[in-house]
Amino acid sequence: MNKKIILKVTGMTCASCAASNEKALKKTRGILNASVNIATKKAVVEYDSDILTEEDVKKVIRDNGYDVAENSPSPPSPLSLAGRGQGEGGEYTHEYTHEHATSDDAKKSWKQFLGSAVLSLPLVVGMFFKWETETEIEKFDLKMILDATLATVVVFYFGWRFHRMAFRQAKKIQANMDTLVSMGTLAAYMYSLWAIFNGKQGYFEAAAVIITLILLGKFFEAKSMGQAGEAMRKLMELGAKKARVLIDNKEREINIDEIKIGDILVVRPSEKIPLDGEVVEGESSVDESMLTGESMPVEKKIGSKVFGATINQDGVLKIKVTQTGEGTVLAQIIKTVEEAQNSKAPIQKLADKISGIFVPVVISIALVTFLGWYFVKNDFTLALINAVSVLVIACPCALGLATPTAIMVGTGKGAKRGVLFKSGESFERTKEITMAVFDKTGTLTKGEPNVTRIVVNDSVIPSEVEGSQDSSVPLRSTQNDKEKEEKILKIAASVAKNSEHPISKAVFQYAQGKNIELAEFINFKELKGRGVSAVCETHGVEILLGNKKLLEENNLETSWAEKILGDEGLGIGTRLFVVHNKKVIGVLIVADEIREETKKVIGDLKKSGMKIAMITGDNKKTAEAVAKELGIDKVLAEVLPSEKSDEIKKLQSAGEKVVFVGDGINDAPSLVQADLGIAMGSATDIAKEAGQIILMQNNLEKVPEAIRISKQTFSAIRQNLFWAFIYNIIAIPLAISGLLSPVIAAGAMAFSSVSVVMNSLRIYRK
Repeated sequence: MNKKIILKVTGMTCASCAASNEKALKKTRGILNASVNIATKKAVVEYDSDILTEEDVKKVIRDNGYDVAENSPSPPSPLSLAGRGQGEGGEYTHEYTHEHATSDDAKKSWKQFLGSAVLSLPLVVGMFFKWETETEIEKFDLKMILDATLATVVVFYFGWRFHRMAFRQAKKIQANMDTLVSMGTLAAYMYSLWAIFNGKQGYFEAAAVIITLILLGKFFEAKSMGQAGEAMRKLMELGAKKARVLIDNKEREINIDEIKIGDILVVRPSEKIPLDGEVVEGESSVDESMLTGESMPVEKKIGSKVFGATINQDGVLKIKVTQTGEGTVLAQIIKTVEEAQNSKAPIQKLADKISGIFVPVVISIALVTFLGWYFVKNDFTLALINAVSVLVIACPCALGLATPTAIMVGTGKGAKRGVLFKSGESFERTKEITMAVFDKTGTLTKGEPNVTRIVVNDSVIPSEVEGSQDSSVPLRSTQNDKEKEEKILKIAASVAKNSEHPISKAVFQYAQGKNIELAEFINFKELKGRGVSAVCETHGVEILLGNKKLLEENNLETSWAEKILGDEGLGIGTRLFVVHNKKVIGVLIVADEIREETKKVIGDLKKSGMKIAMITGDNKKTAEAVAKELGIDKVLAEVLPSEKSDEIKKLQSAGEKVVFVGDGINDAPSLVQADLGIAMGSATDIAKEAGQIILMQNNLEKVPEAIRISKQTFSAIRQNLFWAFIYNIIAIPLAISGLLSPVIAAGAMAFSSVSVVMNSLRIYRK
């Protein structure tokens, strides 16, 4: 069986580390796929559990010179439960814990920086103010001894993390950023040590300041990464830790992990709903903004579904638990966001390839730089300093962080706004989109047919449903339009109540809403694709309710029907003709109401230069009328559900890059076929959706918002990669030419990684 796990990898400091671990995992028999992310410090590994165990996977990472953090205990909550569920291709296992690693890294780096800075300060001052104590110990000036002592502490105590990892890598005949820092600082330190014994100028300050500045860079990097992952941490902190459970009709407060499916919870106003469930008693409004991004509260009553971590506002609710642990919507959201953050966009492939060979290439360049300066200038000191500058200024971190930090921020912002990106690839797919194709029913419309208008044939109408069998009865002058419409509705709904067809149900429900008293009919028949028929139980009058095909089949007069069909002023919708005793007495217009926000969304997308198309199974005339009202140029009508994906293929063959917007699982083939699929799914559909992007609420305004966030994120990725490449392309030649001292090189290297993360954080502010 295939399993997927997410592991927290410790000891990684740059993109080369991630590339090394990924390579080691992928070449291991039994591991089907692996992705290691330097930004999140996590590895997503899919493996065959018949060949390997989870411990075997961890051993691969440990044998590669790194370690795997074991999950620490966390307060009881839905997120701390070890969840098991079905992932793609097999079983998925993962344990959610509250993560403080980034915060701990920042604190640790800050403390190390402060200690290193204090000890390095006298060395830096000595660079500008040359002085000696005139006190000698064993022929060495006391200042020289102090410099060597301070540098030794900084290089070997505060810089030990770099040397330790460099040594681990060397044992595996590998190299990473720590290798560059270790080589550079040790070269400067050892030369300085040699220099003081030979009466020459030392560079202890360079070795110490390099360590200090890189530690400062690590602090800012960890701090910035903490901000980048803030949305994820807030999600993980949303779950309630305790809940009030009814046991033998008495309330008892217990930990979340003790609650079982079927338990009854009591939630009072202003309290968090602990877990997913169904309301069994009470009414209230619930703030679901943490799930959907929608600020308006949602009314809940008996039978309504509620979700964990949402907030009950103004009533007491009793809730029957339907999901716990990883089955809750919040846990599914966190899982989706986490997997997206650990995934890679295709654009990262080039950076990964370069990162994999970056450090060995830089070491080679540094060696060539040393030899070049030594043989050209015959100056060992100058050659060494320039070689150290090359080692220190090269930064694989910026390349490695360019893509994952932007993805981390983009997915976090999306989750906060009710938009779930399922992978890093989603961001790249958006960049070339030229056409948006919308499914009509349930996407552009509400997906709920409703009677929008009733038209009466003024020349013919029965006096009563159960009345005379005369073929026609002139309308009484005392009857107003409302009475006539109610009579038509009574006849139609009395027949429709026996049908399961959505349009018939809409007629019946509309009559119920109007409190129309219905009549009894017998001999009910469902006429597939045409309508329904029945007979009045009391007087034997036949009633037909259906489309124009039904009229033609029964050789009924269709002139009035033709007039109705040709009258566009009646509005958009399905024409449902009512026949009483072989006379067409009226027509009901049944339409799926267009969403309030649809027209604005279509307009916004068209302004952005996108073409708009609508796909539907409706007849061409109805579809064109809807398209005309909404300003949609291209209409794909009378398309069967099984044919929708074929229509998407045709558009792609014509050169279009298509984003398909559908209302969930039913549109799965089209969502997969499109270049980008956006599913307007409900919260319970998260794990099942086929789209690359899932909207947590059925609000079309989230479509352009999802596209905007996606484009902002991909723009940040491109900017990050550009500056990361440019930095190394410019900085390394400057170091080779001797224009940068090791101290300046260290500062520039530290700043390069931080600048990439800070640029990614701009996505939040846009």
